Amino acid sequence: MMNSSQARSLGWAAVLATCLAAVTVLSFKVHAVRSEVLLAERQLITLKREKLLLETEFETRASQRQLAEWNQVEFGYGAPRAGQFLDGERQLASLGEVRGPDAPAPIRLARADSDDAATLAAAADAPMRSPVSGAKVTLASASAEKGAGAVFAQAFGDFLIEASPIRPAKAETPRPSKALAAKGLGE
Repeated sequence: MMNSSQARSLGWAAVLATCLAAVTVLSFKVHAVRSEVLLAERQLITLKREKLLLETEFETRASQRQLAEWNQVEFGYGAPRAGQFLDGERQLASLGEVRGPDAPAPIRLARADSDDAATLAAAADAPMRSPVSGAKVTLASASAEKGAGAVFAQAFGDFLIEASPIRPAKAETPRPSKALAAKGLGE
């Protein structure tokens, strides 16, 4: 038989065991919810990055029409066609041109020996030649560059005028209508 103090201590032990079990279950639930929250935060970060990437791609594709117009009109660029791609190194090598009979030897070094001062002087006076065809190459002169700059400035100014949303006013004198002219009211 149990006396009352033993029953009371057994009751307190049962209450303590129940509380300990409840705290353990509750802590497992808290950790599970915390894990779900961390997983949700990671998914949010991933989705935000993906959204930023998609927004950037959308803005890029939205401006592709304007870029295509600029490429076509201003720069003369075009999208590559399927025939422009090569299958391999051999096809690339087959595109090489055979040097012409008058073509100079390929350049091997970018420096010259100081012993050959006469050779250097003769080379400075010789005309430049294309390494592929051997044809003489003429350089653009400064006066031609100034002319090209003026042409570019004029073309760019015309482009800006055409691209401007503000149009110059076209003032015209009003013409009397035929009915007013018949009555003698016009002019």
